[in-house]
Amino acid sequence: MKITLMQNTSLEVCAYAIRTCWQSYDKSDDGGEKDKELINRVGNKFKHASTLEHLNYTFFIEGISRALLQELARHRIASLSVKSTRYTLKELKDEEAFDISNMYKASKYLVLTSNKLVNEMSIKALENLRQVLQKNVANDLAKYCLPESYKTSLTWSINARSLQNFLSLRTSKSALWEIQELAKELYESLPSDHKYLFNEQVP
Repeated sequence: MKITLMQNTSLEVCAYAIRTCWQSYDKSDDGGEKDKELINRVGNKFKHASTLEHLNYTFFIEGISRALLQELARHRIASLSVKSTRYTLKELKDEEAFDISNMYKASKYLVLTSNKLVNEMSIKALENLRQVLQKNVANDLAKYCLPESYKTSLTWSINARSLQNFLSLRTSKSALWEIQELAKELYESLPSDHKYLFNEQVP
């Protein structure tokens, strides 16, 4: 799994939006400590969390499973653009056969777990998919053979309010292990001057 923060809104924009309510622009310090304190006080302490929606983050997420992709789809207030199997399954077609003796080769396409049996069955499913593709079955039909562990990538955009909700739910020990890892990596990839807004959500 690899997370890249592609862009984010500056704290100054969020502070400006909050100051619009009181026309207190003259009190801004251009995204400095006064503005940071204002965002935290209004958005977190006073729970006017809609003000945090002015802060947006776009991440490029690589190497997660399609099982995790399903979990991401449950977070409604986020936008995602996902690697298309319709156009990209051809990457698998010309590979040599996969077998359980070569986990490293399979890991190019699969998220492997700590369970040996699950990994072996995933590799067998991957080989079945490869064989289907070699018989020139159209990608739109072949993708029905995809194992849930098959790797994908996506561009994911979310605002700070929704990211707080995501982190509070997905850093929980009861969350899927892979999404726990994702949540922690997302937090770590945030700009250092934004992390204070999410400290309560990350253990």
